[in-house]
Amino acid sequence: METRLVKTLCTKLPSLAKLIRMPKSFFALTMIILVFVFSGFQTNNKTLNNNDIIRATLKNGLRVVIVRNALAPVVTTEINYLVGSNEAPKGFPGTAHALEHMMFRGSKELSADQLADITAAMGGDFDADTRQTLTQYYFTVPSEDLDVALHIESIRMKDILSTDSLWKNERGAIEQEVAQDLSNPQYVFYSKLLDALFKGTPYAHDALGTRPSFDKTTGEMLKNFHNSWYAPNNAILVIVGDIQPQKALDEVKDLFENIPSKKLPERPEVNLEPVKSDTLNLPTDLPYGLAVITFRMPGSDSPDYAAAQILSDVLSNQRGDLFSKLVPVGKALYAGFQYSDLPKAGLGFGLAVFPKGANSKTLIDEIQSILNDNIKKGFSEDLVEAEKRHELSNFEFQKNSVSGLASVWSEALAAEGKLSPQDDIDALEKVTVEDVNRVAKKYLDPSHAIYAILTPQSSGKPISQKGFGGQESFAPKNPKAVKLPVWADKALSRLTVPTSVVKPTVTVLSNGMKLIVQNENVSNTISVYGRIKSNSDLQTPKGQEGVASVLDQLFSYGSKTLDRISFQKALDDIGADEGAGTNFSLHVLSNHFEEGVKLLADNELNPGLPERAFNIIKQQTAATVAGELKSPDYLTGKALNTALYPPNDPVQRETTPGTVNSLSLKDVHDYYSKVYRPDLTTIVVIGNVTPEKAKDVIEKYFASWKGEGQKPETELSSVPENKPSTSSVPNKSRVQDKVILAETLGLNRSNPDYYALQLGNHVLGGAFYATRFYKDLRENAGLVYYVSSSFNVGKTRSTYEINYGCDPQNVTKAKSIIVRDLKQMRKNDVTSYELEQAKSMLMREIPLSESSLNSIALGLLSRSIDDLPLDEPFIAAKIFLKLSAKDVKNAFSKWVRPSGFVQVSEGPNPQ
Repeated sequence: METRLVKTLCTKLPSLAKLIRMPKSFFALTMIILVFVFSGFQTNNKTLNNNDIIRATLKNGLRVVIVRNALAPVVTTEINYLVGSNEAPKGFPGTAHALEHMMFRGSKELSADQLADITAAMGGDFDADTRQTLTQYYFTVPSEDLDVALHIESIRMKDILSTDSLWKNERGAIEQEVAQDLSNPQYVFYSKLLDALFKGTPYAHDALGTRPSFDKTTGEMLKNFHNSWYAPNNAILVIVGDIQPQKALDEVKDLFENIPSKKLPERPEVNLEPVKSDTLNLPTDLPYGLAVITFRMPGSDSPDYAAAQILSDVLSNQRGDLFSKLVPVGKALYAGFQYSDLPKAGLGFGLAVFPKGANSKTLIDEIQSILNDNIKKGFSEDLVEAEKRHELSNFEFQKNSVSGLASVWSEALAAEGKLSPQDDIDALEKVTVEDVNRVAKKYLDPSHAIYAILTPQSSGKPISQKGFGGQESFAPKNPKAVKLPVWADKALSRLTVPTSVVKPTVTVLSNGMKLIVQNENVSNTISVYGRIKSNSDLQTPKGQEGVASVLDQLFSYGSKTLDRISFQKALDDIGADEGAGTNFSLHVLSNHFEEGVKLLADNELNPGLPERAFNIIKQQTAATVAGELKSPDYLTGKALNTALYPPNDPVQRETTPGTVNSLSLKDVHDYYSKVYRPDLTTIVVIGNVTPEKAKDVIEKYFASWKGEGQKPETELSSVPENKPSTSSVPNKSRVQDKVILAETLGLNRSNPDYYALQLGNHVLGGAFYATRFYKDLRENAGLVYYVSSSFNVGKTRSTYEINYGCDPQNVTKAKSIIVRDLKQMRKNDVTSYELEQAKSMLMREIPLSESSLNSIALGLLSRSIDDLPLDEPFIAAKIFLKLSAKDVKNAFSKWVRPSGFVQVSEGPNPQ
C-alpha cells in the first residue's frame, strides 16, 4: 500500500522511455525523485467500439465506467474515493492513509483473515494508495473472479472494523512505513518542497502522516472518517479487462446500488499565496548530488494544464538546451525537467545531477540561466510538435496493459475531474508553440522559485562480525483454515492449469539470433525488446572495470551515420522511444515500425562512440564511481557479496576511478566487439504486426550482424555454501534499518526441488496477511511494513534472500521470527489449506503475468535467455498441482539453512 503514486511508474516504460537513454543509475534516481509524480497517463479511446465502453451512474450516485480490453483473461477493478489527506482532521495529516490500511483489517461481512485468503487465492495482485485528493483500491484478477473483487469492494464501502485493538496492531506497520519514507532523503526533500510551495493549504503535506499523530489516533476516529467520506456518491468505480461490459454493470448494480448515499462534509478550500523564494540544503545518501529549481505550476483544473505538460516534455527533450548545454559538455551527469500536478496547482522542477565534490551552486546558476534564455528566446515549433507526437503515441501504448488502462480512466475521471481521457488528448492536440512560450513566461519565474541542493554524504565503514547473532524465542502459531463466504469459496475452489493466450512464433536467423514474435492487436503499436546474453564480471578484461558502463552511456550519442542530435530528431519525427545496449528496446506506432527498427539497428550495430563524448563520459563516470564507493547502498551490496562469495569470485570485482581513468576508446571498441554478438541475442517483437512482417523487417536490418570467434563464457561457476555472518553499514539518513538475509544454495535451475521451494515460498510470502511472514511480522507483531522472500535460482549458482525494514531495536526480533518460520517449514508439513492457497495463487499469477504486453515480452525474453521453454509457466503449473506438503518440507529441509544466513543491515546500529 502506497501513499503516493509509485505503483504505476515502473509500468510506464513507453512514457518514461526518453529517460532511459540516460545511464541506468540516473534513470533509477529520477524514479526515486518522482515517487510522488503521476503524469496522468491516458489512452485514445477513439478506436474502441462503442459497445466496449459503458458508463453509468447508479441511483445512489456511484459513477461506473467499464471498458472491455481483450488482451488477456484478466480484469482490473479500481475504486476511487474522492477523499485524501486534504480532508484529514487538523493535526492528523495521515488519517486517510491510516483508513486505507484499516480497509484491509476486515468488515462486518468479511473478516481480515477471509479478505487476506481471498486476495491471495486470486493471485495476490492488489494494492492501494492515498494522496492529497484521492484514495484508490485496485485488484487485478482473472476475469472469472470479477464478482469476487466486486463483493470485496461493496462490503468495504458499507463498513469496516476499526477497533482500537485492530488499529494498535496496524499502527506498528504504518509507523514502519513512516520510518521507511523518512529514511529516504529524497522523500524528506519532497516534504519540505510541498510545505514551501503550498504553505497554509491542504497541499502543504502529503498523505503519509506522522508517528506522533498516529499515536493519538483511535479506531473510532478512523471509523468516523470512513462513515463520513466512503460513500457511493463520493466514489468512481473503473473496471477494465476481458469482460462483457453489460454483464459486469449488472453485477455492479446488484452489489452496490443498495448502499445508501451520504451527505458529504464540506471540503477544505485551497487558497494559494505567492511562493516565497527559498533555498533548501539537504544531505542525500545517493552517490551523486542533485541541483533542483522548483516552480509552482498549473494544476489539472487549469486551462494551462496541457501546455504545461508539453512545456515539461520540451524542457526534458535531449535536443533541448537543458540537456544539451549541461550533459554532453560535462557540466552535469543528467539534466531534465519534470512536472507533477494536483487539481489546483502543480510543481515543476529543473533537475541536474552532479558528482560528489562538484560545484553545485554553479550548476544551479547554469540551470537558471538556461531556463531564462529559453523564456527569452522561446521554444522551437519543431520541439513542441515532437513532444506532442510522443504524448499522443504514449496514449496509444497505454492500451497495452489492463491495469494501465484502468489507471488511465481513473486519473482522468477521479484525479483530474475530466469526462474521459479523450478530454486530455483533445487539449494536447490543440497546444501551440505560442501556448508553451506563454506558460513558460508565466510560471517559470525565478523570483518565486524554490532552489534545492542535495549533497551526497559518505557512509561509515561496515561493521562485521561472525556468527548468527542473538535470538529471541517466539511460540509458533499453527495456521488455521478460514471458512470463506459462499460467493468466494465457490469461485476460488477452481484449481486448474490456465490456458495461455500467448502463441509466439520463433525463428533463428542465419546469424544465430533468435527472433520471437507475438501478434497482439489491442493497440496500433509495436514494441521490440532485445537482450544480449552477457556478464561484465566475466567479460571485462582485468584492469578495465567500468568499461561496460562507459559503453552503455555512449549509445545515447547516436550512430556512425547520425550524431546525437540527428538521431534524437529522427526518433522524435516518428514519436518513438528507443534505447540501445546489452538490453535494447523500441516502442513505436505500427505505421512507423520499419523506420524505428532501422534506427534501433543503426544505434545497436553501428554506435557512434565519438571520442569527445568518450572523454567526457570517462571523466563523469570516474567522478561518479568515487562517490559510489563511499555510498551506503554500494557498501551494503559489497558487504553482502563479500560474505556470500569467495574472495576471488568475479562478483567481487570493483570499478574504481583508477580503472575508469585508465580506459582508452580502443578498450571500449574491443569490449563491444567481444560482447555484442547476434548468436547470444534474442529479440522479441510484440504488437500489431504479423510474424512474417516482423521477420522481414528484423532480418533486413539485423541479418548483417556477425559474431567473431568463439562464444564467450557468461555463466558464473558454482560456489560453496557461505558461512553465517552479520554486517552493519551505517547510514545517517535512515531512521529505519533496511535488512537483507541471504544464503547460497546448492541447487540449480534444473533441480526438480526448484518447484517445491517456489511453492513453499508462496506459503511464506507474496500475499500480504494470508502468508506466514506478513501475518507474523506485520499483522500480529507490527514490526515491519514490508517483508519479501525470493529464491534466485540460476544455471550454476543460487541464493535465497529475505528483505525487510524495521526499527533498529527490532531487527533481531524480526529475524528470530523469520528463522522460526523457516524451521517450521523444515520440520512440519504445511497445512492442506496453506498448500491449496499457495497453488491457487500460483495458478492465477499465470494469466496475471500476461495482462500487459510489456510483461508478456519480458517473460518470453527472460525464458529464452535462460534456455527455458517459452511455455515454462504452464509446465510449472502442472508440476505445482502435483506437489504435496511432504515435497515442500523435504525441499526446505534439504536446501534452506535457517542458521546459515548472512545478515547485512543499512541504517542505525541494529539490535
